[in-house]
Formats: sequence, C-alpha cells, structure tokens
Amino acid sequence: MIKINGVVIPTPSDYTVGIMDLSKAERNARGDMIIERIATKRKIEMSWNYLTKEQLSNLFNLVSPVFFEVEYIDPQDNGIKTGTFYAGDRKAGALDYKNGVIRYKDISFNVIER
Repeated sequence: MIKINGVVIPTPSDYTVGIMDLSKAERNARGDMIIERIATKRKIEMSWNYLTKEQLSNLFNLVSPVFFEVEYIDPQDNGIKTGTFYAGDRKAGALDYKNGVIRYKDISFNVIER
C-alpha cells in the first residue's frame, strides 16, 4: 500500500490522506477576500495497532532522514503518487515485555509533503 524509499512498509491499521492548500490570503480595500494559492500538499496520517520490534525499528529508520520518497495511494487522483516527504513526531507504546522481548502497540506518525 505504501513504500518509503522503495521499501514496502507494513499496511497501516489507519490511513488518512489530508489535502492542504497553502495560500496567501488578505482582503482588499472593498473587503473582498483575495487568495493566492501557492501549492497543494499532502499529509498522510498512519497508525498501526501492533508491530514487532523489528518492524518498528525498520519503519522508524526509514523515516529518520530529513526528507525521503513516499509512494502512496492518493484519493484525489485515484492512483499511485510519489512525493518527497518528511516525518512528524513518531510514537510507539509498549504492550508488554516478556522473556526479554518487547512488543509494541499504538504506533503512529504522519508524513508531510515537502
């Protein structure tokens, strides 16, 4: 479903694509709104219910560079798109720790188009 730098990542439990218009807006002397659309960008929010420690480490390492390529399903274009993104804050909760093995739950982060 999603590739980061060409690597297929585990399918998220939740996947939301936000479409954001970057604009410069102001009102003129008559009070009319003037909007100059600068760009339209994507923000992809993803979460996973459970991941192994290996899956989590691999996923977090893929998004650790400042910028990286993401191939994703875009709802507006109804197809596969590729773009340059950066990661927002990443979080992972520990489910348990048994026999020296940790399991993770409620993993989430978003990626924002450059």
